[in-house]
Amino acid sequence: MAAAQNVPQPSAGPGAGQQHAEALDAAEVSRLRADFPILETQVGDQPLVYLDSGATSQNPRCVMEAEQQYYEQFNAAVHRGAHTLAVEATDHFEAARAAVARFIGAGDDEVVWTSNATEALNLLAYAFSNASAGRGGSAAERFRLGPGDEIVVTELEHHANLIPWQELAFRTGAALKYIPVDAAGALRMDLAPEVIGPRTRVVAFTHVSNMLGTITDVAALVALAREVGALTVLDGCQSVPHLPVDVKRLDVDFMAFSGHKMLGPTGIGALYGRRELLNAMPPFLTGGSMITTVTMERAEFLEAPNRFEAGTQRISQAVGLAAAVGYLDEVGMGRVAAWEERLGARMADGLAQLPGIRLLGPDGVARIGTATFDVEGVHPHDVGQFLDARGVAVRVGHHCAQPLHRALGVTASTRASTYLYNTEQDVDAMLNAVADVRGFFGAEA
Repeated sequence: MAAAQNVPQPSAGPGAGQQHAEALDAAEVSRLRADFPILETQVGDQPLVYLDSGATSQNPRCVMEAEQQYYEQFNAAVHRGAHTLAVEATDHFEAARAAVARFIGAGDDEVVWTSNATEALNLLAYAFSNASAGRGGSAAERFRLGPGDEIVVTELEHHANLIPWQELAFRTGAALKYIPVDAAGALRMDLAPEVIGPRTRVVAFTHVSNMLGTITDVAALVALAREVGALTVLDGCQSVPHLPVDVKRLDVDFMAFSGHKMLGPTGIGALYGRRELLNAMPPFLTGGSMITTVTMERAEFLEAPNRFEAGTQRISQAVGLAAAVGYLDEVGMGRVAAWEERLGARMADGLAQLPGIRLLGPDGVARIGTATFDVEGVHPHDVGQFLDARGVAVRVGHHCAQPLHRALGVTASTRASTYLYNTEQDVDAMLNAVADVRGFFGAEA
């Protein structure tokens, strides 16, 4: 892949690939793997098999080089000062915003930098809370909530798209409702019209379940929200890295996602919001760089995105994320999605053939390359340690989705999640290791 350039180049468009693009092939994946130095790691005497990209993806060299180059050549505070370095740093910072905005099909002023998706979702919830307290004037009325109003989420949600709305309901007196899942973990879309009603003000839901990898019917939920005039908030943490995503086609009002799950650095995330909504919404964090006029009694705020970016910004991280989306665009998001679909099917089919292994989630639904499972008689932490001894890195625990685990009748699980740099051999190594777990722990019948 191309090395980092002096200024991050805007991506070609929302997801560059097509939804039904031809998958990557094994030779291409092998070439891509050479861009990720960490994949050469040995775990003891075993080669690393990294199947935890759902938690944090690995970084190609171009991302690390972009951050290093920024610090070596352009480091300065952005939007402050008129000296050469300050101007160049600002140019890089805003070029990065443009690149990420184009990657998801948004306008440059519709992307707000945050530390991660959790902060982005909290930004929204607290901004709505401020509007509910009277901040923002008449322009912010549409964000005001109070007793009698309802916020709707789903039982699929990561805690980051659940707890902020619980807290908003507590602060405002609004009611929190949710669309449940069935016994297999499928969202009960048949019940959605009963849950989303005339009192619904916000509908917040995940695009892709971080635990199961299942893909939500965004269009159906957006249509129900539109019928009652509710705002829509999409958790894109597991979709933006793995699928072609165009926020305008999805027709959502807001979307949150994180850089570290899509080949980018940690410490950088983003909130997409429709321009007119961001400009009407009162800020969450306040301080320097987000104001127009300040007196000892009051302040007036800039338009978005600046009004939500108080203080010193995540400059090098934004530059690194721009390099990451450039890399993904060059590969093609449609091709990434098709390859991961193949790997995910291989994992699911292989796990289904192993005795004592329960693959979690509904059958016959669209998924990204993620498989989550329960091993009969063995705690997931033990499963994870056994696999780690074989060099296989997976996620164990409740994956910040305790309500979904509870609905499926388990307290914890093991999750294997793929990305563009994983191979069929990686999947087979995981399956072979899982096949030996129950025997090792004496859990076989």
